[in-house]
Amino acid sequence: MNKVVKNAKEAIKGMRDGQTFMLGGFGLCGIPENTINALVESGLTNLTCISNNAGVDDFGLGLLLKKHQIKKMISSYVGENKEFERQLLSGELEVDLVPQGTLAERIRAGGAGIPAFYVPAGYGTEVGEGKESREFNGKMYLLEYGLTADFAVVKAWKGDTMGNLIYRETANNFNQPMAMAGKITIAEVEILVPAGELNPNEIHTPGIFVQRIFQGTNYEKRIEFETVRES
Repeated sequence: MNKVVKNAKEAIKGMRDGQTFMLGGFGLCGIPENTINALVESGLTNLTCISNNAGVDDFGLGLLLKKHQIKKMISSYVGENKEFERQLLSGELEVDLVPQGTLAERIRAGGAGIPAFYVPAGYGTEVGEGKESREFNGKMYLLEYGLTADFAVVKAWKGDTMGNLIYRETANNFNQPMAMAGKITIAEVEILVPAGELNPNEIHTPGIFVQRIFQGTNYEKRIEFETVRES
C-alpha cells in the first residue's frame, strides 16, 4: 500500500474545525514544520493541540496561536512563547499543563490502548486537584488518562513509502509515541525512500501506524537558545 501524498496541504485533507491533533518534537527540534505551515494556511479554528511545547512567537505552533486557531493546549513546557502567555492570562486560551513525564506516558498509553494509569507526579499539588488518588505501597498516586487524537502529526528524518519511520536523536522525543496515538497519523520526512530500503532494525515507528507520508522541504530547524563559550 502506497501511503505517499504530494505535500502537507494534501496530507491535512479531511481535518475539520474543532478537532484534536498531536504535534511531535521537543522544543523546536523535530517539529513538523511543513504541516504546521499548511495548518496556518488552512484557517482551521477551535483546535485542541497536544504538544510538549508551544513553539515560539514566530515559529512552530506560535504561528497557529498568533492566528487564534488553537482553542486549547495540552502541553508541558511553554515558557518561550509570549503570545501563549498573553492568551493564557487573558482567558483567550484554555490550557492543561501536564508534567512532562506524565504527558509522555499519557500519549504512550493512549497509543497502546491503555485507558488510564496511576502516577506519583503531581500528587499534593495543583496538578492533582479534582483527580482520583490511591495509595500503593505507602505512596500516593494520581489517576491519569491516556491521550489520543483525531490526527497525529510527526516529523521523521527518514521514511519509506509504507510509512516506516526513523527519527534522529532529540527529534525522537514525542514523535514516536504520538505516531501510535492518532486515529490518522501524518508523517513528514526529510528523506523518502522506496519500501524495503530501510534497515528493519533501525525503524522506530512501523508503517502500520502511519496513514499518510510525504517528503518535506525547506526545513529551518531553529533552536530556541544558542549558548556558546566565549572565545
